Amino acid sequence: MEYTEKVMEHFMNPRNVGEIEDASGVGTVGNASCGDIMRVFLKIEDNIITDAKFKTFGCGAAVATSSMATEMVRGLTVQEAMTVTNKAVLEALDGLPAVKTHCSVLAEEALRAALWDYACKNGITIPGLEAPKEDEHGH
Repeated sequence: MEYTEKVMEHFMNPRNVGEIEDASGVGTVGNASCGDIMRVFLKIEDNIITDAKFKTFGCGAAVATSSMATEMVRGLTVQEAMTVTNKAVLEALDGLPAVKTHCSVLAEEALRAALWDYACKNGITIPGLEAPKEDEHGH
């Protein structure tokens, strides 16, 4: 399996690892079949994502996609963050091996789950954002 230089760089030196104590929104997603779990923390002030951090339990591709996704949303408005899709993350990393593309999907889902949490806490609607899908364990 060949990883791009960007994937290796984000895996070896992941950005934004950690938690945000008073996060505006937190999203946790998991893929039971591969065992990857991602948690994304967002700090949002005046509709701008001022900070984004993640904790990921999973393979190198899962770490790399979480790192890239949190980098991509920093400084964006909540609406702009909706454009950070798995496809956008994949492109930013110059691609992933086919068997690892689910990691970029998880990164998008974790990001959207954090935005959903923020929207619920603040009683707002984010156009295009849907409730996170529950996994088979009901989380």
